[in-house]
Amino acid sequence: MADLTDGGGSSSSSTHQRRSYDVFLSFRGEDTRNGFTGHLYKALCDNGMYTFIDDDLQRGEEISEELLKTIERSMISIIVFSKNYAESHWCLDELVKIMKCRTNGQLVLPVFYKVNPSDVHKQTGNFAAAFTKLEKNFNNKVQSWRTALRDAANLSGLHFEDGIPEFKFIQLIMDVISDIKSSGTRLYVAKFPVGVNSHAKEIESLLDLKSNDVRIVAIHGLGGIGKTTIAKAVYNRIVDCFEGSCFLENVRENSRTSDGKIQLQEKILSKILRASHVKVDNVSRGINVIKERLCNKRVLLILDDVDNSKQVEDLLGECDWFLSRSRVIITTRDEHVLTTLPQGCTTYKVKELGAHETLELFSQHAFHKSKPPQDYSDLAYQVMDYTKGLPLALTIIGSDLYGRTKDAWKAAINKYEKIPRADILEILKVSYDGLEESEKDIFLDISCFFRGWFKDYVVNILDACELFPDHGIPRLVDKCLINEELNGTLSMHDLLQQMGREIVRRDSPIILRERSRLWDHKDALDVLVRSKGSEKIRGIMLHSPNPITVQLHVEAFERMDNLKFLIVRNVQVSEELKYLPNGLRLFEWPEYHFSFPSKYSPQQLVALEMPRSYFKLERLFKQGVEYTNLKLINLSFCDSITALSNLCTPNLETLNLSSCRNLIKVSDSIGSLPKLKTWNLEYCGELRKLPSSLRLKSLKFLTLFSCSRLEKFPNIHPEMKCLEDLNLSYSGIRELPSSLGYLTRLRMLELDNCVQDLSDRINKMQLTPIACTSFDTLSEYGLLSLESLRLSYCGANLIELDFWMKPEYFPELKILYLSGSNIVTIPETIASFTSLADLYIDNCTKLRKIPSLPQSIRRVSAINCFSLDPQSFRRLWTQFGKILGILPNRVCEGERSGILMDSSLFNGGNHYEIKVPGTGLPKWFKFNHRSDGNSVSFRIGCEFPKAVVCIAFQSVEAHISGSFSVYVSVNGCKEKLSFQDIEEMSGHLWLFSVSNLKLPDSSPYEENENEIKVICEIDESNESSLPFQNIEFIKWMGVHVECMCCGVHNKRGDSRGVELRLQRRRRNRQPTHGIHHQKPYLSRFGWLRIRFRLWKRSSKLWRRSSRPTLLTAPAHDVGLPMDTTNSIPQMAHTFVNDDSDINLYPPSKKTRTS
Repeated sequence: MADLTDGGGSSSSSTHQRRSYDVFLSFRGEDTRNGFTGHLYKALCDNGMYTFIDDDLQRGEEISEELLKTIERSMISIIVFSKNYAESHWCLDELVKIMKCRTNGQLVLPVFYKVNPSDVHKQTGNFAAAFTKLEKNFNNKVQSWRTALRDAANLSGLHFEDGIPEFKFIQLIMDVISDIKSSGTRLYVAKFPVGVNSHAKEIESLLDLKSNDVRIVAIHGLGGIGKTTIAKAVYNRIVDCFEGSCFLENVRENSRTSDGKIQLQEKILSKILRASHVKVDNVSRGINVIKERLCNKRVLLILDDVDNSKQVEDLLGECDWFLSRSRVIITTRDEHVLTTLPQGCTTYKVKELGAHETLELFSQHAFHKSKPPQDYSDLAYQVMDYTKGLPLALTIIGSDLYGRTKDAWKAAINKYEKIPRADILEILKVSYDGLEESEKDIFLDISCFFRGWFKDYVVNILDACELFPDHGIPRLVDKCLINEELNGTLSMHDLLQQMGREIVRRDSPIILRERSRLWDHKDALDVLVRSKGSEKIRGIMLHSPNPITVQLHVEAFERMDNLKFLIVRNVQVSEELKYLPNGLRLFEWPEYHFSFPSKYSPQQLVALEMPRSYFKLERLFKQGVEYTNLKLINLSFCDSITALSNLCTPNLETLNLSSCRNLIKVSDSIGSLPKLKTWNLEYCGELRKLPSSLRLKSLKFLTLFSCSRLEKFPNIHPEMKCLEDLNLSYSGIRELPSSLGYLTRLRMLELDNCVQDLSDRINKMQLTPIACTSFDTLSEYGLLSLESLRLSYCGANLIELDFWMKPEYFPELKILYLSGSNIVTIPETIASFTSLADLYIDNCTKLRKIPSLPQSIRRVSAINCFSLDPQSFRRLWTQFGKILGILPNRVCEGERSGILMDSSLFNGGNHYEIKVPGTGLPKWFKFNHRSDGNSVSFRIGCEFPKAVVCIAFQSVEAHISGSFSVYVSVNGCKEKLSFQDIEEMSGHLWLFSVSNLKLPDSSPYEENENEIKVICEIDESNESSLPFQNIEFIKWMGVHVECMCCGVHNKRGDSRGVELRLQRRRRNRQPTHGIHHQKPYLSRFGWLRIRFRLWKRSSKLWRRSSRPTLLTAPAHDVGLPMDTTNSIPQMAHTFVNDDSDINLYPPSKKTRTS
């Protein structure tokens, strides 16, 4: 991605600064040297353009290194394509180098001199004849030459045809070049701009240059992620579309003083107005001058490295003065900067590089190749794992390791993991330095202790430390120092965590007791065993990699009066502690087999976690003492607890008593805790008595899973309406209270393997006054919010589903589990559950009929449902065939399924899949790629299309256990999609959707195609006496890929060399594109619009004639087989109509079509 830091230069930027020539001419000497090119060269020189023309008529076999450097150091390259251009391998080598330099900002202007641009792009005509000869001697270079010709022909260029006066055409070129020079040079992007292009394309889409409004886009991300690099790439792509432009670097650094702000204002004015002597008296005056002088110009303005909104205000005022179609880009580490900008400002967050791009960027710097050598591969992956896709780190470390031995690599990697490089640290630390003191403490606490913890948990603890986390954590998120994940946990980049810990370490590199936080288990153990603590220590995490027992001094914590967090794991002490600091907010010590010290007063404790400990509960919680700050108690697996009495914890939110195997009863006072939200009692096998009534008005989650001796569920108070998840599975409950109807917000009800038929009891609720007169009127008291219902493995207790299959009872139901039940048929009413998405009916061995399912369905798992009738199978396949767009004989005729084409169904985490017994499908299921092995491969364009994968599994021996994984490989780099159990999928079909995989910017294949392979591999971790690699568990694989040949084309961003907005015409054709709107000013480009023709290729991805081949065959021989040869009954029957095919696939060679 980024070869530069966000705020600075690069070691390779000097190449960009030492421009040797204004213009480099690439041409075929014998065609144009003494004519057109000679005249063009003179005109360029006469106009003050320092121009390189190669006069060396005696050339060797290879292009010289000196000439390659000359191309690199030229600002503009003009390629004169003439009739015999492609006959010279020298010219073609020059062209390849020029196109590479273009990615770093060099301008490229193709001139088609008496040749058809289409011949250059497609290598037809004279170019075809030339390549016929070249392929005999230069086969290894031909592909790169073809790619360079296609890319060059795709650029905006000038087409000279007979009838145009040559001197006027040369004057046109001069006007274009002069316009470019006067608008300033392109910006250096990066030595290896890996991944930059895809970001630039997306940002350009957000800018929408065709729109008449003013657009502001903020590029947001952590330090070193490549924001500046991407902004430069965008600038180079679009700068020619504006009357004036300015790339303003280092705004944060230069805004520290009033003089610095004035200099920034003067730079904006001088760059856009192209005036060298623009002066501003003061900042306030400068804001008005910028507004007055630039409000009538269509401008492109990039403000790089902004870290507060005042900096934007000091330069642009209210941002309300821009002329229509102007564009502003801001790069920032702080998303909060955008709050004062006008409404409609769009944010683009730059994320870490993916695996493919990480490998390529690092390899380019470390080896100057796109992949590491085989013997360095493991070391390269260690660095990749360390850097986690951060371009800054990949660039610096890769350059540092270049040319070094493997031993040197190992030593360096070991050092990086312990002490980060100072140059990386200083870039990352910029965001930290801008924090307030409380925010710095929050960041360091998360770095040292709380990464990966739930945000709500951390907020409770830090709030008790008066750090105001409700304000501070969002500020850290805004500054990209931490992230809040979808599951509610706090995460951060590895290098940011290392930076935070290094900041703490630097406070006292040698003396451990002088540090504020101890997280390394060796350091923490050293301080505690030697009683070397001090009041400077704020937190300790002693997490031993292996269980140990240590002998601590009984007063090991005596001098740590400021200790707030004590986290001890895998460590037992041999005797009871005599002292703990009263200021502790978090005490986490599993397997601590003692009570608290008698002098310890835990009134400030917020979280108490002592699972697997043995103690006397009455000594832990003293009767009569109120613990008002305590919000979380985790006493799971504590076998010493037999009864839970009054805890005096009015603010308790989480109570975990799971697996307390000797817990028998819970006192009534626990049933009235006003703040309790989560209560976990699962696996309390001896539990017999709960509070008689539950008045837990804040409770959201309650689980009594596997409380096998608990027979009665308590009454529910009308105030208890917040409960969302109730799990009674595998419990001994025989009776449910009618007051269950008060749970109007219940979203998940789990009744797996219940002893009694609780559905009958729930049904009788309709007879109670609470539930009104019938279930049909449960608008106020009912399960109308229920989204997930589990009724699995209820055995004989669940045979009929008529009660449960009433959509008016459960209108919001999304997930239904019926696995392992004795049901024979699913009622037709299931089709009326309009929200139902997932249906799990695994191991329903007596199930015969599945009716039509609702259109909302996206996942059906029917593993081991061998009794299903043929009609049910046909309905399932028909419905999923329609959903996923696998329609017969229409894939390349423009009649594809609208659902497959609807990207919203494949976005937002939507995933479609079906698992059923058998190995065959209806004949009308079409796959345009197929294999009889464990992988199937195909090529796609620049974007990953929507695709459907189907895998048929062989029957394997029942005693074989283990799992396999499905991967998608993109150009050789694998990404794991899913994993499944081998025995479970034996003799089954699995069909699932795949979409939205990120593809790399560059591709080793022609026309930027990407090689895709779907692979099934047995997991290496499987433990079995059998040689797993020899198990043939895949019968066949098929992939249906969305066809890209029917009006939907993969696109890269428009390649802009010179953005000449001229009408494009072709001989004897109507225009293929609309004319661009006239600009509100008349530039040279606008004047050219009415005088000359500019040939420009469409940005469509043109493919060769080869397309994905549909595996079709004559009508009598087109399906996939249904295996009836194994002992397990696998679809051993025919479909009920002619749309089926038994054991006819693959078709014979005679009947296969190409």
